[in-house]
Amino acid sequence: MRIKYLTVITVAALFVCSFLAALCNAAGLERIPEQEQFNLTRAQVIEKTLKPYDGTSVKGVDNSTMVGKVLCGYQGWFTCPGDGSARGWFHWGKGVFEPGNCNIDLWPDMSEYDADERFPTPFKNADGSTAYVYSSMNPKTVGRHFKWMADYGIDGAFVQRFVTETVGEKQKLHANTALANCREGANRNGRVYAVMYDLSGLHQGQTSLVIEDWKMLVDKMRLTKDANDKAYLHHNGKPVVSVWGIGFEGRSYTLQECAKLIDFLKNDKDYGGCTIMLGVPTYWRTLKNDCIDDKRFHDIILKADVISPWMVGRINSIDESIEFAHRIWLPDMEWCKKHKKEYLPVVFPGFSWTNLKKEPDAFNSIPRFGGKFLWKQYVEAKKVGATMIYQAMFDEVDEGTAILKCTNNPPVGASKFLTYEGLPSDYYLWLVGQGGKMLRGEIPVSLEIPKRK
Repeated sequence: MRIKYLTVITVAALFVCSFLAALCNAAGLERIPEQEQFNLTRAQVIEKTLKPYDGTSVKGVDNSTMVGKVLCGYQGWFTCPGDGSARGWFHWGKGVFEPGNCNIDLWPDMSEYDADERFPTPFKNADGSTAYVYSSMNPKTVGRHFKWMADYGIDGAFVQRFVTETVGEKQKLHANTALANCREGANRNGRVYAVMYDLSGLHQGQTSLVIEDWKMLVDKMRLTKDANDKAYLHHNGKPVVSVWGIGFEGRSYTLQECAKLIDFLKNDKDYGGCTIMLGVPTYWRTLKNDCIDDKRFHDIILKADVISPWMVGRINSIDESIEFAHRIWLPDMEWCKKHKKEYLPVVFPGFSWTNLKKEPDAFNSIPRFGGKFLWKQYVEAKKVGATMIYQAMFDEVDEGTAILKCTNNPPVGASKFLTYEGLPSDYYLWLVGQGGKMLRGEIPVSLEIPKRK
């Protein structure tokens, strides 16, 4: 009899607990996991995260060339408490992520993510329910993003690898995991990917960290040398590696060390043999404005294979796209043609970083105009002869340039969020896919955005 009573009590207790948990969730009181402790050594991080690819690979986009492709920048830098990173709300906020204190101006549309991809936040929706975000540590989530690229005809991504994030053990765990997730996502969804080293934040002498990291990726992941990894992007018969941030005004690392880095990636007998894409200032050709005034920079440009000048924020309206294309893109491309280099222009959908910079006036500072702003850039790039395009950015909700699915019903409260102006959350994925079709000549060049079926 006593056992029956205990059984009844236990079942009742479980029922009450489940009921209270459901009640809390419905009321928007879902418990946020505690941030994990981190106790891995460098060797353990490497062993855990860097291995050759052993998954499936679906035939899709041709990985032998950049020509005809739209390639997105993929940050992959978002973490949450409870995701295994021990970094807390990295890039959602600066240590703290709560109403009135966050980094993002766009909120991801979480309606398609599974329960194991959704991380509860202190933010609340208009109905009082908990607002969720995702983590780039989750391979299912990153795979979902690459599936969206496949669904909408976007060719792939440059995986942003900030060199400063490869030094500490905790940072390395995150950076390596995100890269491995992108490799898997690209392979499983027939997309391409390549590493983009971002030098931002490095000090003089620290570009050698790129060499150390690349050796590690090749040795441990077999990156660019793994026959099972059929998604790594190649161009002109060589694997593509991008180095972003050479030639910008105000950087402390020297041109001499950057030249040494490029020489290593191109010519080292064991780790070289790469096609080099350089992310450079807008005014790289004239050595003005955002670019250092040093002619030796052009010597480095001449060592590279593909030139991609940054232009996010350089135009603010639809009409400026025409002027920019003729003043910057066209002469840039003529210079590249003369010197037998290829050109990868950058386009972006809009810009906003109020919550990141705590600047109210920066909210929606470069409006999207219902996609017309971005579409015009695609049109002008095609008109001046672009053969490939870099789309900034896939997941950059910090600066409001994201094209992934974002909600028109963000959380309410002390933080103000941008929306897609009532357009479907997948609108910019679809629009970028259409831009790729126009780039390849699959649909005619038109000032009007195509009608969506």
